[in-house]
Amino acid sequence: MGFFYLVYLYMNSLLKTHFRINPIRIKKLNGYDNFNYLIECTSKKYVLKTYSDLKILPFLEAETDALIYINSNNINSPKPIKLIDGSYVKKIVHKKKEILVRLLSYLKGSFVGEVSTSVNLTKSLGKFLANIDLKFQLWNNYIIKSKKSEWDLNSYYLSKENINDIENSYDRNLVLYFFQQYELEVLPLSDKLRKSIIHNDANEWNLIVKDNHINGIIDYGDISYSHLINELAIAIVYNSYRESDYLFWAEKLISSYHSTLPLKEIEIKVLYYKISLRLCVSACNSAKAKKISPNNKYITHSETKILKMLREWIKINPFRAENIFRKACNFSQLSFSSISSLIMKRKKNFCSNLSLSYENPIYLKKSAFQYMYDEKGNTYLDAYNNIPHVGHCHPKTVLSAQNQISRLNTNTRYLYDSIYNYSEKLLARFPKSLNKVFFVNSGSEATDLAIRIAKHYTKKDKIVVVEQGYHGNTQIGIEISDYKFNNPKGIGQKNHILKIPLPDSNISINSTRDLINGFDNHLELYKNEISLFISETILGCAGQVSLPDNFLKNIYTKIRNQGGVCIADEVQTGFGRTGDNFWAFEDQGVVPDIIVLGKSMANGHPMGAVVTSEIITESFSKGVEFFSSFGGNPVSCEIANSVLDIIDEEKLQSNSKNVGDYYKKALFKLKDKTNFIGEIRGKGLFLGVEIIKKNGVANPILAQKIKNKLRKNFILVGTDGELNNVIKTKPPLCFSKENVDQLINKLQKIII
Repeated sequence: MGFFYLVYLYMNSLLKTHFRINPIRIKKLNGYDNFNYLIECTSKKYVLKTYSDLKILPFLEAETDALIYINSNNINSPKPIKLIDGSYVKKIVHKKKEILVRLLSYLKGSFVGEVSTSVNLTKSLGKFLANIDLKFQLWNNYIIKSKKSEWDLNSYYLSKENINDIENSYDRNLVLYFFQQYELEVLPLSDKLRKSIIHNDANEWNLIVKDNHINGIIDYGDISYSHLINELAIAIVYNSYRESDYLFWAEKLISSYHSTLPLKEIEIKVLYYKISLRLCVSACNSAKAKKISPNNKYITHSETKILKMLREWIKINPFRAENIFRKACNFSQLSFSSISSLIMKRKKNFCSNLSLSYENPIYLKKSAFQYMYDEKGNTYLDAYNNIPHVGHCHPKTVLSAQNQISRLNTNTRYLYDSIYNYSEKLLARFPKSLNKVFFVNSGSEATDLAIRIAKHYTKKDKIVVVEQGYHGNTQIGIEISDYKFNNPKGIGQKNHILKIPLPDSNISINSTRDLINGFDNHLELYKNEISLFISETILGCAGQVSLPDNFLKNIYTKIRNQGGVCIADEVQTGFGRTGDNFWAFEDQGVVPDIIVLGKSMANGHPMGAVVTSEIITESFSKGVEFFSSFGGNPVSCEIANSVLDIIDEEKLQSNSKNVGDYYKKALFKLKDKTNFIGEIRGKGLFLGVEIIKKNGVANPILAQKIKNKLRKNFILVGTDGELNNVIKTKPPLCFSKENVDQLINKLQKIII
């Protein structure tokens, strides 16, 4: 005798015994966390619902009262069917276990999930939900008011506990980001939002359609006393997530709802974040349910659409969403700041050589991962900023900063765990000989300190640099940066600075050797006077120029033979950015004596470091004391520690490699279609595109045009190089192939 037949026999007996119903067919229905059955009789259909959690009995009784009330107000909903003993919910024994059972009438019609989305249907939904909420505003039930549910957005923290059940790390961090944004933007306003009893689950499988109108609603299991606006936020998610233009459908639904039950401006202000919160709650609860019931297709089907919408929702500027929502209610639009007035303030307070990007500067208000938002509602794809290494406002860096600054932040003369934990984790990423670290506040400070350490160790003065190199904004940083000192407005090359010509990344190994050998005569003039050599592995300000193979290996040998030390500047290229290795110097097969870090190590929080060997630090320790008040403070260390964790957890070095290769290949395909692209330089997510004229001459005018036209298309890149004709792109490491396609598509339209 089969299992399903046994179930049928049992249900048949249950229905006859407790409801005096003789079914002709019993069918199990999809359910989230309880068992439901469609009961077909000769002339009627019912839905039998069973529950194993006996503690929910009071809530089922309250739900029954809600159904009786709402049906009495002409809202088409399931009607509770009494058992023989007159009750609506009964505790019975099933397989020696007590369960709860109840029976509801069956609503005829199609589900929204079975029909196409339309404007008329969406408007009908808005009016239908508004009518339900108007009725529930006049009804009171203390049991429902006391209910705490993981599906009530006001109790989102219950779902938040399931966040680690989300399998994909990027999705997990998206959810964490939106939880943080909700706590930042909505919680302070929470007491000002209207509350009411609401249905709380207007999804496409709970709404009945007849003649392209909403004719009824089922499943009051998630009924809650919650913010009124939550009803609309939930409906927007499930009405929109089958489509692509989420805001279009949201506007139609809001407008219709508002025409029946007027919304308040403060409710519209929080709606973007309420929608994101529902997506997050659904993602967390689905992940938990899937973990418990991995074969439940109902859960998986919904989860796929929820995560897709979540990934798209991060691209939507919250100010744009709010203005569309305000338009739906005929509220006035948000006011904008005047860019010209902001520029005037900047000029008033700052020096004129503090430059701005783009012909039309951008006034930014928020950012998330690889996206940046201005106050006018535009979303910019950030293909330029390498400082937010793991992504703008990454929730784990934010959380680490919040947690630590709430406990302790102090100068570095005290003992605290953060600095030891981070230093051990950081040094483990380097060759064993590099086992000492100094923390400072920026890459510029790190360069300054590295030069000081090297000079103290070698007791020499001469410094060898590479043409067009850049190493920071301190006085020493400018003195060793040809990019700065050789500028027409620069200080010029100091006598103690020796400069190697910028090598072509495409030259042969023999040519590299010839280039360095050609520098030998220069070195001979200053024999035993050279203190150090410093270089980036890929020269960023020079236009993303990669050093040719074996260049560092050869020059390091020459410098060390002279008694000097070799410094690798990893400020821009470190922490997995170039893809193949964690540090760019590893691509050259060398081990530097000193390494300079900065920019990305704390995801935009000011932090830098110098990593070197014990023998060099022993020498330096005999000199005057080194002290940095906040270099390596607890907050900086905790943020930097989270960056290392995120790189590993999200496999961002691998992503940099894979997306970078895809990006470079796409650029070479574009090059084949135009005469305006010269060299394509760099690796990983640290690339440069040389813009030239048809005769091969540098074309800075076109480079600026491309940069500014991409900006008008809401994509951010920079320009650099000796002639400012190289498009520079070095995005956060969460940059995706989809982002690459978006950029290449726009670039192609501009350049061809």
